[in-house]
Amino acid sequence: MAEPKKLYIKTYGCQMNVYDSERMAEAMGGKGYVTTDTPDNADMILLNTCHIREKAAEKVYSELGRFKPLKKARPDLKIGVAGCVAQAEGAEIMARQPMVDMVVGPQSYHRLPELEEQARAGKKALDTDFPEELKFDHLAKRPKARRAPTAFLTVQEGCDKFCAFCVVPYTRGAEVSRPVARVLEEAQDLVERGVREITLLGQNVNAYHGGAEGGAWGLARLIRRLAEIDGLDRIRFTTSHPNDMEDDLIAAHGDCAKLMPYLHLPVQSGSDRILKAMNRKHRAADYVALIARIRAARPDLLLSGDFIVGFPGETEEDFEDTLRLVEEVRYGQAYSFKYSPRPGTPAAEKEAKMVPAEVASERLQRLQDLLNRQQFEHQQAMVGRTASVLFEKAGRMEGQLVGKSEYLQAVHVQAPDSLIGQIAQVEITEAGPNSLGGRLA
Repeated sequence: MAEPKKLYIKTYGCQMNVYDSERMAEAMGGKGYVTTDTPDNADMILLNTCHIREKAAEKVYSELGRFKPLKKARPDLKIGVAGCVAQAEGAEIMARQPMVDMVVGPQSYHRLPELEEQARAGKKALDTDFPEELKFDHLAKRPKARRAPTAFLTVQEGCDKFCAFCVVPYTRGAEVSRPVARVLEEAQDLVERGVREITLLGQNVNAYHGGAEGGAWGLARLIRRLAEIDGLDRIRFTTSHPNDMEDDLIAAHGDCAKLMPYLHLPVQSGSDRILKAMNRKHRAADYVALIARIRAARPDLLLSGDFIVGFPGETEEDFEDTLRLVEEVRYGQAYSFKYSPRPGTPAAEKEAKMVPAEVASERLQRLQDLLNRQQFEHQQAMVGRTASVLFEKAGRMEGQLVGKSEYLQAVHVQAPDSLIGQIAQVEITEAGPNSLGGRLA
C-alpha cells in the first residue's frame, strides 16, 4: 500500500485563516494527503497568508526563500501560496519566486485539488478570481474524526465598509453570507464530533444575512437557532462593526444563555476627526452609547477592541481623545497597533500626513500601558469568583489542564485528563496579566 502524501500548511493571521487552512487540508485529503507538522518531509507546502500586518508580502517571500533548499533537493515538492497575499500579489509571486507552483486566493481554495493536478503536470497554477458560486458549496464534507472541544465556523466573508486603512474588501471581496441551512449542517456535524463551543467567523460577522426559506436571517436569529442544538454549549462571534450591531443582536446578549459574555467590537480611534478620515461612518459618542446599550443587556460583558495609533494626520489631541474613550469604556482585552500603510488603500496615499515613527511608537506605548492596566484589573476582579471553564488541553505542568472561561480568559487548573472537553466550575485563586489559576469548585 502506497505511503500517503504529506501536506504542510503554515497559517498566518486571523481565525478565518485557521478555518480556511482546515478546509484546505480536508480538500487535499480527498487527493490522498495527510497533514504533517514539518516541511522537511512534505510533498506539498502551502503558505496561507494574511495581508493585514506590516510588510506581509515581504515576510512571505522571506519564508519562501527558506524552502529553496528543500525544492532543490526534491524537485517534485510542490509549493503553493494561498490567502490574502496571494490575492493581492497574484502572478507577481510566481515572477519573484519561480519555485512557487500554485497561487490561490481565499475565495478559490476549493479548487486546490485541480491546481495540484496542473502543478503535477508541470504547469504553473494561478487562481485569484472572485467566483460567483460560494466556495463552501464545492468543499467535501468534513471527515468524521474526533475534534477538539472548540471550533471556528465561517458564516460570512468580505466587507463592504471600505475603511481607509483596510485591504479586506480588495483581498476577500464584497460581503457574502453562507445560507442558514449550510451553517446549521456544519455546526451539527462539529457537535457530533465532540465540539462544545463554536465561534462564528466573518470579516464583518454581524452583517450576516444568510438565505433561508421565508427570507434572510440576521446573526441574532442564527445564534438563537444554533443554541437549540443539543450538545452545543457555547457560542461566540467575531469580528463585528459597530454600525451593524442591530437591536436583536444586542438583545441576544441578554436572553440567549449559550451566547458567551464576550464581545470583540473594534472602534479604532476615539477621535471623530480620525474616525471620519478612516471612513468608519460612526462617531466616538455613537460607539460609547452602543456599548452602554449592550452592557445594559449583559452587565457582566467583557469587551475587547482594536486600536490604530498614528493614523495619517493624527494629532496629540486626537490621540488624547482615544485615551479618554478607553478610560470611559474600559476594556478587558484589546489589540493595538501603529498604523502602517497597505498598498492600494486610500490611507496609503496620505504620505504627507504620516505621523513620525517615534511619535507613533510613544503614543502606542502610552495606549498599551492603559489597556494592559485595564486588562489586569479585569483579571484580578476574577479572584474569588467561580468561573465556568471549558477544558481544552493539557497544560505545561504535570496534572494541569487549560481551558477558557465564559469571558475567553485562559484558566489553568490541576485536574484529571478526563475533564478535557468538559465544562466545570472553577474557583479562581490567582490572576496574571494573561491567564487565571484556580481549583475545581
